[in-house]
Amino acid sequence: MPIDGAPEDTICAIATPTGEGGIGIVRISGPNATDIAAKIVRLRTNRRLGTLPSHTLHLADIVSTSHPEPADHSSSAVTQERIIDEGLVVYMKGPHSFTAEDVVEFHCHGSMTVLQRVCESCVAAGARLAQPGEFTKRAFLNGRLDLSQAEAVLDTIKAKSEFALTIAQRQLRGELGRYVQELRSVIVALLSRVEAGIDFSEEDISFVSQGDLISGLRNTVHRIQKLLDTAQTGRALRDGIRVVLAGQPNVGKSSLLNSLIHDDRAIVTDVPGTTRDLIEEAVVWNGLPITLVDTAGLRDTTDVVEQEGIRRSKDAQALGDLIVHVVDAVEVQKTEAPTFPVPIPGTKYLVVLNKVDLLAPFTRRPFFEMLEGRLQQRILPVSTLTGEGLEELKVAITSRFLTLSFEANEGVVVTNVRHRVALQRAFTAIMQALSSIEGGTLAELVSVDLHEAADALGEIVGSITSDDILERIFSEFCIGK
Repeated sequence: MPIDGAPEDTICAIATPTGEGGIGIVRISGPNATDIAAKIVRLRTNRRLGTLPSHTLHLADIVSTSHPEPADHSSSAVTQERIIDEGLVVYMKGPHSFTAEDVVEFHCHGSMTVLQRVCESCVAAGARLAQPGEFTKRAFLNGRLDLSQAEAVLDTIKAKSEFALTIAQRQLRGELGRYVQELRSVIVALLSRVEAGIDFSEEDISFVSQGDLISGLRNTVHRIQKLLDTAQTGRALRDGIRVVLAGQPNVGKSSLLNSLIHDDRAIVTDVPGTTRDLIEEAVVWNGLPITLVDTAGLRDTTDVVEQEGIRRSKDAQALGDLIVHVVDAVEVQKTEAPTFPVPIPGTKYLVVLNKVDLLAPFTRRPFFEMLEGRLQQRILPVSTLTGEGLEELKVAITSRFLTLSFEANEGVVVTNVRHRVALQRAFTAIMQALSSIEGGTLAELVSVDLHEAADALGEIVGSITSDDILERIFSEFCIGK
């Protein structure tokens, strides 16, 4: 049985998640899909599977076949059939299928035992088990999807919010691919004129003026920059962000976590060092998936367990996208010159002043203004007891990653790190080409930079790619997709 990724193989896999469900699907795709399926399908109409109209569902028994050893040890054996399940069978003739190949799907009851036995019967009939992402990979290789669309399939499956789903669906419909192809077409067209001029340099023939070349490249690099400007927001919407609650013991980090998620998730006591390990909770604010991380209070201690919690707290801060540094308003107000540790302004920190409900009302505003002036950064006053300032804190967190005017249904958005890196390469190459043109560098060197830009853009949609890139991309998929 072949085990590599040869395109002539017919592959099969369970296409629905592991676990119990009302319906489970096993998918077959490849040149022999109908022949293999016909060996294990018994249509209730007694028709042959290959004679059915494409894209229609039919009731059938799905069977397994075996060849038991004859009792008399003779050379003949009678094939025995056992019904695995009854379900619906659909045949989708290529190229009008997801993979652009002949596809057969079995819609069975959602028992993993049933689905595994159907898969085993498919393999026994001549298919092989699909590798992770192999159905989508075939859709790409067969021209059904470009590479950015193939990646959008995974983004759709993993979407954590409505915004993320909207962006993934737009990329799946080819919006990013078309935009990138337009940019690449401009580069290739200008490159062809530059190289034509090189070929006819002895005849002193110019196929593109310097002004037109510079204008075309500047417009293209401007459009690439607009795409790159969406990368931080796009990445946050696609992958979500980690917000770490940090600070000294008993400043109210755990209470803040509970207030933000409206649940008593973290234990809250007056005993310093109650939190010993990381506590994580997922929320979605304004379409942005966020993982809130409560951490151990930072202090000197001889408690071995608490020391481990503090180490994990520091690691979490290093990996966090945003650190919410929580301080106790009452303790700070007791000191004439607050010296509590705060981060440097402009870094990935927000400073939250908790327990402001315990301050005298007439002292609060002057106190906040004094702190902001002394620390040279914004202070967010909150009270986990009364709820004061919590909505403002949510806005402050989300606004770090989402522009106030951002809407997922406006413009093309970059969500994938691979795409951002390729766009940055194209941007750098075009800027180098512009510098070379304006500096009077030889056209041959300009041509090299434009080739680099065109190749970088081509990698996004897959018109130029390598086997290791494809393997890395599709290995992230689940088996069956």
